[in-house]
Amino acid sequence: MALTPFSSRLIADTGISLGDEGKGRVIPDLILELQQATGQEDPVGIVLKVNGGANSGHTAGGLKLNLLPAGVVSKSVRYLAIGSGVVADPRKAKWEIEPLEKRGYDLRKRLVIDERAMVSDLSHRLLDLAWEHYRVNVLGETPRGSTGRGISPAYMDEVGQFQIHYAEIIGNEDGLARKLAQRLERAVDTIRHVCKVDAATFASFFDTLSQAEARANAAAIEDGTFPAEEFDFTKFRGKGDFEVRSDLLVQTYVDALGELKPNIVDIRELAQETLGRDRYIVGEFGQSFWLDKRAGFPPNVTASHTFTSEMFQSCGLPVQPVHTIGCCKAYDTKVGTHVFLTQMDDELPLTKKLKKLEFGTSTGRQRMVGWFDAVEKGDALRYGGFQDLVINKLDALTDDCGHGGPLLVCTGYASANGQSVAGVPRNDAFRHTLKPVYVELPSWTEDITGVRSFKELPQAAQKYIAFCLKSVIEVATRGGRDLPLPNLRYVGVGPDPEQLIKDLPSTEELLAIA
Repeated sequence: MALTPFSSRLIADTGISLGDEGKGRVIPDLILELQQATGQEDPVGIVLKVNGGANSGHTAGGLKLNLLPAGVVSKSVRYLAIGSGVVADPRKAKWEIEPLEKRGYDLRKRLVIDERAMVSDLSHRLLDLAWEHYRVNVLGETPRGSTGRGISPAYMDEVGQFQIHYAEIIGNEDGLARKLAQRLERAVDTIRHVCKVDAATFASFFDTLSQAEARANAAAIEDGTFPAEEFDFTKFRGKGDFEVRSDLLVQTYVDALGELKPNIVDIRELAQETLGRDRYIVGEFGQSFWLDKRAGFPPNVTASHTFTSEMFQSCGLPVQPVHTIGCCKAYDTKVGTHVFLTQMDDELPLTKKLKKLEFGTSTGRQRMVGWFDAVEKGDALRYGGFQDLVINKLDALTDDCGHGGPLLVCTGYASANGQSVAGVPRNDAFRHTLKPVYVELPSWTEDITGVRSFKELPQAAQKYIAFCLKSVIEVATRGGRDLPLPNLRYVGVGPDPEQLIKDLPSTEELLAIA
């Protein structure tokens, strides 16, 4: 069956769970599909990083990316864009660009950063660690599980009107340096007097960040792209308590921004030009619907907007039709301290198998694993909307680990008194009390990593995919609400780019199978 045509030249690649759904791996396939459908060598003019910063790890074409959009892997894409909705540390950009260019990827000629994109820096990362310390040691709460990349403090600067834009490196270096110094002073005062961090703990933050970046950039150190001292944050630590070498830090960031000066543009104009040339713009979102700062559940959310509407803000286009792709896995994963209603029993053989696969791209943290939650995904369809569904990692559910039992799909929630609960409650205290309602489906033992056609999947795997889609739709359309039915676009059966099933039946046919 031919793939369903896209309904717009704006395509949003989003997540509909709690992140880590394989959004990045979709980008190269979208580009290839559009090349084949249009007959054009370069149908995608822009791949745009819409939101977030270096906290959202994506894997595409075997590359692990944080700040750069996954369009890196396709030479046909004219612009790799960082939108105005992004908080971007210029040093992190450098640390991603240089190793990739050394491997033959042409980046600097294609990278564009919107002049209103926001600069994040070391002060935000120190604040990130300090607020976590405050949460645990002053408030006595559970750790939030932050990435430590400084994203929330950077967006706090935006809300507080202290943001620094990338354009400020152009013709305003003295003013930029002054703002960076003031930001650092403000951060240290906040860490010391509001977050109530002691001097020894503050000093340890520099070690923590050094160790984290050394791990994240181990390959670049090993191949000689960067010396190990490039990732040594202790050089910014002063000799006295709460002292920071402000002059060195400011100059380091002015220099890093200076290297990116040729890449700073007005992305609004590039977006208009791209659509005017009948080319596509693909918006690559960090995180997912349930990590949106407004849709999700604080404190386990990110600090940006993570769903389709933010694309218009980030690239400066008026609201217009957009084709949204909602990505998820064939099971669920979460990282941090989220309430996880469908979490699997740690003693199940399948749980142990999945946990060996599940580590965060940005931080390397172990993810929790759980059964497919159709309620979360159905509400993402009901309130967020998407035209296409992508389900990744179906192969991971193959019973080659002695599981022997059924696969579970959560189709609803029940309250403590056994009453059915429609959708995901917005009252988080009430949500904590709910229990998942499961339907059991048969598993399969066949290796499906080499399957490229839906008809070649074991019947149990076909049934599972169809039932997941049906359950999502039933949640979204509860109460008789009439919604356009989403199309199942891809099913992932392995991590490699070619391990996708694309000849999927229509939604109506899948509902009949389910």
